[in-house]
Amino acid sequence: MTDGPIRVVVADDQTVVREGIVMLLGLLPGITVVGSAPDGEEALRLVAEHAPDVVLMDLRMPRCDGVEATRRIRAEHPGTEVVVLTTYADDDSLFSALQAGARGFLTKDAGAEEIARAVADVRSGAAGLSPQVQLRLLERLSGGPGPAAPPAPAAAPAAPAAGPAPVPGRPALPDGLTQREAEVLALIAAGLSNAEIAGRLFVSPATVKTHINNLFAKTAVRDRAQAVAYAFKHGISDGS
Repeated sequence: MTDGPIRVVVADDQTVVREGIVMLLGLLPGITVVGSAPDGEEALRLVAEHAPDVVLMDLRMPRCDGVEATRRIRAEHPGTEVVVLTTYADDDSLFSALQAGARGFLTKDAGAEEIARAVADVRSGAAGLSPQVQLRLLERLSGGPGPAAPPAPAAAPAAPAAGPAPVPGRPALPDGLTQREAEVLALIAAGLSNAEIAGRLFVSPATVKTHINNLFAKTAVRDRAQAVAYAFKHGISDGS
C-alpha cells in the first residue's frame, strides 16, 4: 500500500453522472481524481497513463463495457483495483464484475461515505462490497446447493490421497476442496475476517490463513471478492 492520497479514475458514459461523481470525490479527503472516461477504452488509456490506485467503473458503456474493461485492467495493470459503481444490481452484472476482477461493487445510490470506504478498502487489499450487495450474496448462497462437480477420473493403483471421506447425502465439493476449506470459504462469503473465522471455527488465525491459501490455489481465485463469487456459483454457504 502506498502513502498519500488514493488516486482514482472515474469511468461512466453519462456526462452528468460522471461529472457529479468527480465533483463528489473531489470533496472527500484523501482522494484525488486523476482522470475521467466516457467508456472502457478511454478508461484503459487513462489507467496506462496515470497508474491510478482505483477505477470507479460503470458497467454499461460504449466501445468497451465495464466488465471487459475490468478484466483488461486487472490483467494488464494489476496494481490498479476496480470498484464497480452502477445502476444495475442484477446478479448477472454483480457476478460478471466480480469474476472479471472487481474488488468492489456499489450501486449509484451509495453515499459519499460508502464510496470513500469502498475505495479505501480495495486499495488496502480488502473487498469493497456494499451492505446490500453482501446481503444479496448471502441470500443467494443460502438458497440451495449449486451444481455438483463432475466425477473425478479413476485413479491409478496407488495410495489414496489424504482427505475426509464423503459425507452421505452431501454433494461433492468442487475442485478438491476439503470440508474445512469449504467452511472457511462459506465464512468468507458471509463477510467474516480471518480473526472472526478463527473464532467461529475454534482454530488459530494462522490455520485460517493456511486454509485460505489452499482454497485459493485449488479454485484459482485471486482475492476474497472472487471467492465470494465462486462460493455463490457452487452453492457453498454457511450452514449449507
